[in-house]
Amino acid sequence: MDNVVAPSGRWRGEALSGVAVFRGIPYARAERFGAPEPVAPHDGVYDATRRYAIAPQLPGRLEPVMGRPDPLDQSEDCLALTVTTPEGVEPGSCPVLVWLHGGAYLAGSGQWNLYDADQLVRETRIVVVSVSYRLGALGYLRAPGVSAGNLGLRDQVAALRWVREHIAEFGGDPERITVSGQSAGAQSVVALLGIAEARPLFAQAIVQSAPFGIGFQSHQRAERVGAMFLAELDADPFTAPVPELLAAQGRTVRRMAGPGGLNSAPPFLPVADADPLPDERTWRQAVRDAAVGLRVVVGCTAEEARAFYGGPHPVFGKVRRLPLLGNRTTRAMERLIGRKAFEQGLFRFADELSDAGATVYCYRMGQLHPANPYGACHCIDLPLLYGSGSAWAAAPMLAPLAPEEIDALGVQIRCCWREFVNTGGVGDTSWTPHRHGSRFPHALP
Repeated sequence: MDNVVAPSGRWRGEALSGVAVFRGIPYARAERFGAPEPVAPHDGVYDATRRYAIAPQLPGRLEPVMGRPDPLDQSEDCLALTVTTPEGVEPGSCPVLVWLHGGAYLAGSGQWNLYDADQLVRETRIVVVSVSYRLGALGYLRAPGVSAGNLGLRDQVAALRWVREHIAEFGGDPERITVSGQSAGAQSVVALLGIAEARPLFAQAIVQSAPFGIGFQSHQRAERVGAMFLAELDADPFTAPVPELLAAQGRTVRRMAGPGGLNSAPPFLPVADADPLPDERTWRQAVRDAAVGLRVVVGCTAEEARAFYGGPHPVFGKVRRLPLLGNRTTRAMERLIGRKAFEQGLFRFADELSDAGATVYCYRMGQLHPANPYGACHCIDLPLLYGSGSAWAAAPMLAPLAPEEIDALGVQIRCCWREFVNTGGVGDTSWTPHRHGSRFPHALP
């Protein structure tokens, strides 16, 4: 099944030991600061064996923790997705998992080798779609006369629409689509739950380490960030070369982080009350109104903040070196930040969804190896789902695990995700649905 005929044309993928992978499929086109537009059908056979260019970006701030992906070209023409499907399946027969990557809205791509879905599809026989979307100022700048914001969010809606219209020919069932994401991608999933045009495009959701404590951006703060970015750019944002845009973006990020880089909140975020995201009150009501019958997995890691502050941080690193209480103090601060930025909001969201009639499964991801200094940090769940042990082998957050140990640790969570995408359950009788007020999530892996 490495050749597919879909409404937008014929696609030639690559067969890889029981799965077929179709890389770099354009789902939309967009001018700089413009809305995504559908791609016209192509003539002939499209070569979907090569990775597409990724959104323009600087190195991600968590590369020292999660390692580096294989390098790829960067381009504003980046609105592409990868479909990984079991070989030999009938059209429309398999449930679908749509993956939105994280990266603080500044880095990442669905084209990264770290997010390949070969192993996940091989074990679960679901169809996985990995999505790329615009990042940073090109995706989330809000500045009068330039951009209203939320272009990256609009890209995600366009991708979901493409999946809905095309996935049957790749073996996926358009009526059984689960949208999933981690970190910024998870916050995007949360946003999509209350967006009217997006909600009919998927049936279930998986939310991994969403920064609930940060929330959506207000107009006032978004425009303040936008004004700072334009001042740093000091050029026409419509014509400035991409390297200049990224340099100005980097300076804006550093200024917003403040002294010592203590503010880790992304400066470019989804903006409330800016198309397609409604104002917070309307969004929250829309989430509640659509909750009956909805099934959601939502979780976090046990030590989210250690990814941001557990390494050579300019402030936390100095505190950590203080005699006697330094290490204990930084651990306490990391736990406090992790609770406020991730965990407390997670449980409030689970309460709200379950009260409105949704079935919610909560989890907390523990450490993978007791000798690793990053513990159960942000992103520790990713190698258990995507890529392979060999792709993640150099990740500092996984040392001293060998590739085969990484693969083995992921078996349980991949089984749970398979069951959820297939049935809306988790296949583990000890993992019970969330009840209002409960603060005891299921432990993974």
